[in-house]
Amino acid sequence: MRRVRIAAGIALWVLASVRLALAQDPRLAGRLDAGTLAAVQGVVDSVRPLGIPSEPLIVKALEGASKNATGPRIVAVVRRLSGELASALGALGPASSTAELVAGAAALHAGAPVTALQRVRAVRTDETVAVHLAVLADLIAGGAPADTASAAVIALALTSLQDAELVAFRQSVDRDIALGAPAGAAVTVRVNATARDQVLGAGASSPGPARPRRP
Repeated sequence: MRRVRIAAGIALWVLASVRLALAQDPRLAGRLDAGTLAAVQGVVDSVRPLGIPSEPLIVKALEGASKNATGPRIVAVVRRLSGELASALGALGPASSTAELVAGAAALHAGAPVTALQRVRAVRTDETVAVHLAVLADLIAGGAPADTASAAVIALALTSLQDAELVAFRQSVDRDIALGAPAGAAVTVRVNATARDQVLGAGASSPGPARPRRP
């Protein structure tokens, strides 16, 4: 009787596992061939228990399909993103939002060191850093050396700048680059000016609104 119960339990476990494996996202089923679908779903299923969100991986696969990328290319990109999301999760912590992890993965993909993500999180332990990391990714993608961009964003994390002001900072750097300034120099000049303005403003104005906390 005991053997029958064990066998029945194993059968139920196998059945549950099969059902879970077949629970594929319907968006992928209509866009990918069978082999690519199985490979992408395998990546998604393998990282889900680690706390890595599946939506960015699915979106990346759909993006590849929209661009008519080959199946192997789509799978390779999804796997690479899963690794970058895992690294971002390790650097930012398990309480990080999907937006933070996606921005962190983008920064790592651009060339930012993991330590940059760790330091930004250390500065803003209970506050959202998604925009900081998105700015970091954009600065490096725009040509700024990774160490220069990382130092700048860490410095910005120490200020009271709001998300809209961080975006304005990046736009200012972009304008300087468009006018002919080297990317690294543009970042350094702008971050120094921002820090100086923060110091002067702190002595002349009252504290601003509280910075947003992570959801």
